[in-house]
Amino acid sequence: MTPDLLADLPLARSRTDRAALLREDPEVLPAALADDRTRVLVVRDGGVRTDGPDRVRWYAPDEARAQAAAVLGPDGAPDDAWLLLGAEDDGARVLALRLPDRTPPAPVPGPADAAVHGARRPAGAGREDDGWASLRVVGAALDARDAGLATTAVALDAWHDRHPRCPRCGAPTRSAQAGWSRVCDVDASEHYPRTDPAVIMAVVDADDRLLLGHATAWPEGRYSTLAGFVEAGESAEQAVRREVREETDVVVDRVEYRGSQPWPFPGSLMLGYRAHAVRTEVTVDGQEMAAARWFTRDGLADEVRAGTVLLPGRASIARALVEEWFGGRIED
Repeated sequence: MTPDLLADLPLARSRTDRAALLREDPEVLPAALADDRTRVLVVRDGGVRTDGPDRVRWYAPDEARAQAAAVLGPDGAPDDAWLLLGAEDDGARVLALRLPDRTPPAPVPGPADAAVHGARRPAGAGREDDGWASLRVVGAALDARDAGLATTAVALDAWHDRHPRCPRCGAPTRSAQAGWSRVCDVDASEHYPRTDPAVIMAVVDADDRLLLGHATAWPEGRYSTLAGFVEAGESAEQAVRREVREETDVVVDRVEYRGSQPWPFPGSLMLGYRAHAVRTEVTVDGQEMAAARWFTRDGLADEVRAGTVLLPGRASIARALVEEWFGGRIED
């Protein structure tokens, strides 16, 4: 194996102190917004404003307020639009400004949270002329500081968007703890950012071939490692075996943990595994998975070069799992 490929995953490279002890101070956000040293990133649609392909665009507080006014009008950003992301070594605060999504998700049947194999991408997919970029696209290119802060901002933004009401009584909630909780004013219950554990696995057989699947929602030629959410009352290792069996009818026994990274689309923690197959006949479920195939290293490299197989993006742990098995970087 090549462990280094999973030692520093793109969206798991946080370097900034999250400053959890500051969140209880009701003045931390007003004080930060009054401090010229504070730096603010702007988040919407699962992406951030960038300067070029590999840098987050950082704003001073007054510049961030101007951005809010340009989008929201003269009243500017409401209180719950500001998030405390952390503090720099010199004590300067780092904030995020949440702007409304340009294209809110359409109401459709199905789970409230996007499935692991879901196709929905934010309106800012890719990098646009105005500088907005999807974290899925630029996450691997950002340096560790920017990647960690942008990932936290995207995760918190998605959570606030999806949890405006109290799950106990249905009343509206308000942001608290500098954006790290929501409080119901009716029953006083406190609610914290939700993270859903999901397993993602490089399945190999006795001949060291790799099993990759093509989800029904993906474009033609897209193949990736299998993945799925951990169910209630289930261990991560049990979830690996169940998901592989459900999606492909392949049976695995030995499961080895390889690494993890946040995947805030909208709120997953991806737990990466290497799983060893003891039965290799493939029958896809036809629901989430449209096709699945075993690949040799030479065969995968040839198809990637030919463009008949498209691998997952470099920001994903799926890409790292594939390249760990391959033994190095695969050029698209």
